[in-house]
Amino acid sequence: MTSKIQKTSKNLGYSKDKVTGLQCLRSSVKWHRLEHIATSLWDVYSGLFGDQAMILAVNSSFVDPSLQFESQLKIIESSFKKVFSIPSLEKVRQMGNSEDDKEDIENLYQNILNMYEDTLLILVSKDLYKLQILKDMAMWMNEDSSYLQERAIVVISRVLSFASRKVRGYASVDAPCLGVLAAELSLLCCHNDVSITQQASLGLHHLLCIAKCQNEDIEKTKSTKYEKHGNHCLLSPSCDTEFVPKVLQRDRAKIVQSVGQTLMPSLLTDFVWNLLMTLSSPNCVTAFKASTILKMTLESHAHKVTMVSKIVDAIYKKLRENSSHVMRQAMLRVTTLLTRTSPKKVIFQLMDYPVPADNTLILMWHAAGSESSVAPHVLKTILLILKGKPGEVHASLQERRRFSLDTTNMMPVAASQALCTLLPVASYKKAVAQFFPQLLMALMLQVFYISELRLVTEDRPFYARDALRVLLNCSGLQQVDIALKKKNCWNQFSEELFHHQGVYLIAKTLSEYNFPQFPETLQYLYKLSVEGPRRSEDSVITVIFFTELLNNFFKDPFPEEFLVLFRNWVNDSNPAVSKLSLQKIANMAPVINEIENVCSLLISILDAFLSKEKTVIIRALLTLRRLLGKLDKVTYSSLCIRIASSYCPLMDHSNEGIRSMAIRHFGELLRDMSHYTWMLNDVVLGGLVPLILFLEDTDISVVKACRHTLTICTSELDWSTSYLLKDKYYNFELVVLNICNNLLVSHENYITDLISDTLGFLRSSRIYLRKASVILIGYLAKSGGHLLLRDEIEVMLEAIDRVLWDEDPIIRQLAEITHKIFKEIAHRLTSSHVKQTFRRLFHFIYIKKLKPLYNYNWPNNLASSPMKIKETNGDKEGLTDENSVYMFVKNET
Repeated sequence: MTSKIQKTSKNLGYSKDKVTGLQCLRSSVKWHRLEHIATSLWDVYSGLFGDQAMILAVNSSFVDPSLQFESQLKIIESSFKKVFSIPSLEKVRQMGNSEDDKEDIENLYQNILNMYEDTLLILVSKDLYKLQILKDMAMWMNEDSSYLQERAIVVISRVLSFASRKVRGYASVDAPCLGVLAAELSLLCCHNDVSITQQASLGLHHLLCIAKCQNEDIEKTKSTKYEKHGNHCLLSPSCDTEFVPKVLQRDRAKIVQSVGQTLMPSLLTDFVWNLLMTLSSPNCVTAFKASTILKMTLESHAHKVTMVSKIVDAIYKKLRENSSHVMRQAMLRVTTLLTRTSPKKVIFQLMDYPVPADNTLILMWHAAGSESSVAPHVLKTILLILKGKPGEVHASLQERRRFSLDTTNMMPVAASQALCTLLPVASYKKAVAQFFPQLLMALMLQVFYISELRLVTEDRPFYARDALRVLLNCSGLQQVDIALKKKNCWNQFSEELFHHQGVYLIAKTLSEYNFPQFPETLQYLYKLSVEGPRRSEDSVITVIFFTELLNNFFKDPFPEEFLVLFRNWVNDSNPAVSKLSLQKIANMAPVINEIENVCSLLISILDAFLSKEKTVIIRALLTLRRLLGKLDKVTYSSLCIRIASSYCPLMDHSNEGIRSMAIRHFGELLRDMSHYTWMLNDVVLGGLVPLILFLEDTDISVVKACRHTLTICTSELDWSTSYLLKDKYYNFELVVLNICNNLLVSHENYITDLISDTLGFLRSSRIYLRKASVILIGYLAKSGGHLLLRDEIEVMLEAIDRVLWDEDPIIRQLAEITHKIFKEIAHRLTSSHVKQTFRRLFHFIYIKKLKPLYNYNWPNNLASSPMKIKETNGDKEGLTDENSVYMFVKNET
């Protein structure tokens, strides 16, 4: 039976001098007499025997693995405290009265230790995950110096030795505790006791062998994955370094080298984390050793460390607990080393604390920015944060790339405060010069955001403004800062309404002092303008600053590459940007003919007529009119039809100012192009309907504009209508009558289209438009009824039918007259093609001028009006009955 147990022990990797729990049971009879000699030792032995039985019973059960491990760990901890609280062997031997007693006591002592070790070996042999128990053992051992540290480290070393041999036959290795355990063993490798140092280095050697196998397992998995995907790239071979235990004894450099090269990133992160926590140890010697190993590790292997943000946050919390000076310096050094390889993670974490920053956070800022090599990376990260808007509330936490859980983003404010601290640092001088344009624009935008925020929360610190001043002073622009202070610019920046003026002042003052950063600033602004800002309001600041710099360093017109930007800005989604661009383009009127691609510039202004923002349309109208006044006639004539056509839709705009301006500018264009009237006839006649109808507008400026433009139109068309537009003789119906008579004589073919245009106004919400359109349709139908087809008349009758039910009684009366006119026209229509042809021929040969139909707002002095006095011979001599002409031709046939 004994030989069988020994064989099983050998298979598990136990040494021959050890005995299993069953052997201990058989020997207990022999040692039972020691119960009265060494009572405490016997109690430990018996208790340990029971603990082992419970652990093995749980190990063989079907309990959930996590609950199983938790219960086993509690029992192991209890056993640990019993076993390693036993006095040293010399003291225990003194309990015996004879040599035999002492020998038996020594054997019992040794078997207690072996039983504890055997328990661990059995657990680890079935599941390498339970190597975590060794991690906890190391921690229990360090918590109380009364434990037998030497014997405990021997047990840990032996178990690791067994595990290192065991993993060689494993397909996969699951041992997540290696990082923490490596940290504990690294500290023990520097212990003052040589025996502990030797065992710790041996244990660390075995641990690294396990880690090496773990790495090889991961590489094999990756290799298999790549092969499945057809990727045959050669993987770097696994580390073949042999870890000689003696090399690891008290040689921190070798320890760091071996650990850093062998542990995978997640385990190395655990290693670093454990050492970081040890810095707060009350044992100053241990804390100092931990700080030394930690700094050496990060100097060589910081790039492998993950969870940087968590480490930085832990450092911040530890520093706030009033750490000793030595430990404070060590933690700040860790911050510096982490910033070397992970500046973005460190800076983002440092910016995620409450504003204003406390002294601890400022110390960490200094630490993070203490090396010139990382200064560009730090500033890049801060610039990235400054793209955010302070106080911006995020709809969803998942959409935010931030570390804190609050929904209000104050990181940009923290970044501005950080710049106040970092920019004056000597090591940052080169980086500040490199990123001057980006910092300048970012801080001006932050000043704008904060000025908005201060209207709501008055107690917000104004770090963005302070950082902007620091930037100027650190960039050799002290005189600019002084000049802006004299202009009271800095004090007024807190006022939201002043901010645009403040941006203008900064650009102007920089230009006045010929700031040397102009070329790179202009280049960055150009790039920013081409790519487009992140927010619509950002573009306003960019355009103001950019325009002012160009004004001070370039003469009008700007080079084509800059004009393209202004051309694009004309139709920007932000109305303020559109108006700024249009204003600048308007100022270029004196040199408009020097611009290469002036046509595309003018077309972009015409596109602005379609804007939904009224002020943009008004600015576009004014700008276009100013440019056209200086534009050469050749270019003008090539665009006049398109420009005139763009005015027409605005004549019916809901805004009175836009209507008035569009109508008046339409007339000015006709006057400018008086030598090209033949080109504009179609456009003039196409815009005739709104020009006539808005004579009845309730806004006097629109009425005056209509009279002004109609006077020009009728003059260009050689119509005798202008006298009727004067106040003395003005009557809407007489004007319509006169225009329709002239249309009948010179432009009969347009009448049908004019009727169609007028029909659209019948549904207008404005009463005066419905009245005017009913009258105009009536006269147009009377004069051009012979041109209408049956289908067209039916559509027009349907439109007039709806007006018969209008809420306004006057409109109903006028509609009845118009409806009657259409009925008469429909009645005269014939299905005979011959008759229809003769009717049109009659109207072509004999033009019968119209007479008043509605008597709408008839003037009192009609008898003396030119309309009454002026009769044409055609009226007197013409036949009054067109049917008689038809009958005459029929008889002759």
